[in-house]
Amino acid sequence: MYLKLLSAVIVFGAWEIAGRIPVSYAFPTFIESMVALAQMTFDGTLFTAYGETLRPLIIGVAISAFIGIAMGLWIGLSNWFDWLFSPIFIVMQAAPLAALIPLLVMAYGIGLTSKVFVICIMAMPVIVLNTASAVRNTPSSIKEMARSFMGSDLEILLKIIIPAASPVIFSGLRLGVSAGFIGAILAELKITPTGVGDIITFSRSIADYPSMYAAIFSIILLAVLFLNLLERLENLLFEGNNRGYVSD
Repeated sequence: MYLKLLSAVIVFGAWEIAGRIPVSYAFPTFIESMVALAQMTFDGTLFTAYGETLRPLIIGVAISAFIGIAMGLWIGLSNWFDWLFSPIFIVMQAAPLAALIPLLVMAYGIGLTSKVFVICIMAMPVIVLNTASAVRNTPSSIKEMARSFMGSDLEILLKIIIPAASPVIFSGLRLGVSAGFIGAILAELKITPTGVGDIITFSRSIADYPSMYAAIFSIILLAVLFLNLLERLENLLFEGNNRGYVSD
């Protein structure tokens, strides 16, 4: 806990010093950015913006998590399915998303659907590939032991594979959520300026750099809080797992 606070003090202190030097006229101090963040919070601007940003983000992350974990389980359990679908998600993960956004806009317009697709393209490959890797690396000795006790395939999946793979699955889920946040802001910057992306774009256009950095900081803060919540949920649901192995 103390190390995390020290890390934050170092980062914010370096930000303040860099803003006072300054390293650039477009780089405000940490204090100026926090004042702008407080102003946007108290006048309701930030809440209104997040009302727009969180809608595609929640939908996209929910779709990515549900389909991604299901696909990852299937890929990890089936060599044929792995051969057929793994390359698709590897290409999705490696593809330059900014180059695909115009194609999504042409196909689905500039509304909610395009933004959800951007978030899914960013988040789903990470979740699928991590889940598949976790399932494939489940200790075979545990699965063989379950079969020797006449365990069915469904029982092995629910009682052996998923609990053993859960830490890596949740790690992939956290990475997917992080990618989803990036996708949500990228969609707002590249497709149509709404929500927090609109604050960033408008603040940059009028040289209100403290507000621009405050909006960016708020995104990072929300992502960190959400990832910590997922980590606590993982510890609550899968207590007793250690590095993907059942210890109890």
